[in-house]
Amino acid sequence: MLKAVAIVAVVLAIGIAGVLVLASTKPDTFRVERSLALKAPAEAVYPLVADFHFWTSWSPYEGRDPAMKRTYGGAAAGKGAAYGWDGNNNVGAGHMEILEASTPSKLRIKLDFERPFEGHNTAEFTFVPQGDATLVTWAMYGPAPFMSKVMQVFVNMDNMIGKDFETGLASLKKLTEK
Repeated sequence: MLKAVAIVAVVLAIGIAGVLVLASTKPDTFRVERSLALKAPAEAVYPLVADFHFWTSWSPYEGRDPAMKRTYGGAAAGKGAAYGWDGNNNVGAGHMEILEASTPSKLRIKLDFERPFEGHNTAEFTFVPQGDATLVTWAMYGPAPFMSKVMQVFVNMDNMIGKDFETGLASLKKLTEK
């Protein structure tokens, strides 16, 4: 019996060491990005992103908790606009603030997650005119602390977050192409 316990302990130790070694090979930063062409001028799309009050109409995160508490502060829209959320385990809690607003071409947002995991990232939206359309790119990037690297051994963040970005961009497309 003692021999079996020792074997299990050794196998577990090797498994944990393997995960830690794999985690240590992950990059120190991450970036997730998705783009979609919308048949609308940048001037029609930009305000839906620059004003956090409009996010309820297109953001994939807004519908995951109907009871989510939202707070707005700072400027009404653009640079200085702030938004906080506190919801269930599907949305967690955190806050955002628009740090840069170049109408109608770019928004840079400070994005701080409080739970389920602490994280301090940057979200960025760019709006590039392409004839009668606008190429909208939604990106998120930031540091990858060691616990994030351990998670990345098991979960592909690009696929997980990228799907949400694709859903949000598709919602923006529906909203602006009506």
